Amino acid sequence: MAESVVTAGTRRERTTFAVLGAISFCHLLNDMMQSLLPAIYPLLKGGFDLSFGQIGLLTLTYQFTASMLQPIVGLFTDKRPQAYSLPFSMGSTLIGLVVVALAGSYLMLILGAALLGVGSSIFHPESSRIARLASGGQHGLAQSLFQVGGNFGQSLGPLVAAFVIVPRGQESMAWFALVALGGMAILTILSQWYKGTGEAHRGTRKPGADVASPFPASTVRRAIAVLIALIFSKYFYLASITSYYLFYLQRHFGLSTAQAQIYLFVFLASAAAGTIAGGPIGDRIGRKPVIWASILGVLPFTLALPHVGLAGTVILSMLIGLILSSAFAAIVVYAQELMPGRVGAVSGLFFGFAFGMGGIGAAVLGWLADRTSIEFVYEVCAFLPAIGLLAAFLPNIERRASPT
Repeated sequence: MAESVVTAGTRRERTTFAVLGAISFCHLLNDMMQSLLPAIYPLLKGGFDLSFGQIGLLTLTYQFTASMLQPIVGLFTDKRPQAYSLPFSMGSTLIGLVVVALAGSYLMLILGAALLGVGSSIFHPESSRIARLASGGQHGLAQSLFQVGGNFGQSLGPLVAAFVIVPRGQESMAWFALVALGGMAILTILSQWYKGTGEAHRGTRKPGADVASPFPASTVRRAIAVLIALIFSKYFYLASITSYYLFYLQRHFGLSTAQAQIYLFVFLASAAAGTIAGGPIGDRIGRKPVIWASILGVLPFTLALPHVGLAGTVILSMLIGLILSSAFAAIVVYAQELMPGRVGAVSGLFFGFAFGMGGIGAAVLGWLADRTSIEFVYEVCAFLPAIGLLAAFLPNIERRASPT
């Protein structure tokens, strides 16, 4: 890989997919390590005697840290690219894992969650930028390949927790610092490739990029508002799965922690599979139809999920993960085409808002679960995909966009 990275400018086809594969793999490592925190919530709940509200606050700390910093990181690096920011981000994740592993109090858990959030806030906008640079013009495909690594990494978290951390205890999380070190090595090589493209010296914003949008500023603002509403719908619902699905399965069906984590893996693996489809399909038929079908298309399944047995729950969760996950790559690329020249800012905004909604959702739903029940949480969240109707107000950007 080292040779192909160095010769990025002269052997484009070969190095594009090498870089995409490497950044997707690093996304897998990053999100697998990040997902260990919610995957061990049952362990932490028992060990620290936490309420659902405290678990929600833990998630909020992690995701709020990530969401607040991501747009700032994106805006800053659009103007002042930082070639070696990616290995730094993985270093923050490494420290966060060690802090959580060795935490003896709830305050230390909060600190570890915040460090994980900082790592994520830097990794996502900068790695998304590298994926776009390596896309060769196939932006949807590149974003899907990049995103599927993260989704598959998230799906591995519950399995790792079930078979490694739960049997050995909270302290065993520290072993994954070695995984972070490996990720830092790969990201250092990718940073060298990024620096070699010249983008790390001049940035991604070209002269006139601010006025290159195919639509008036008012239309752009309205479209961004719709996209943000769709992100709210998607990630508020996903918060009910990533933070509380384990507890729902345990309480509603009497499953053990290990059994519930396997079913969470099934959901997350389905989400990873769905991610692969969203970008390439958007490249072929347009982003808007994919966004429309992905968000609104899960509504019948989310409405049915709280009222079926275990087998039906597993099947419906797979369909929800498969369909709902196809939207994000399409949303990010759609927004990047809506605001050309602002790759970092757009990526930071949408990754950050997604994390923020996940964190706020976890906190609100934890509060709701403490005062009602886990079952009631899923009955309420079932209606969130109806917000997908707003996709009708998105302009058809493919008819107006010029190449970027």
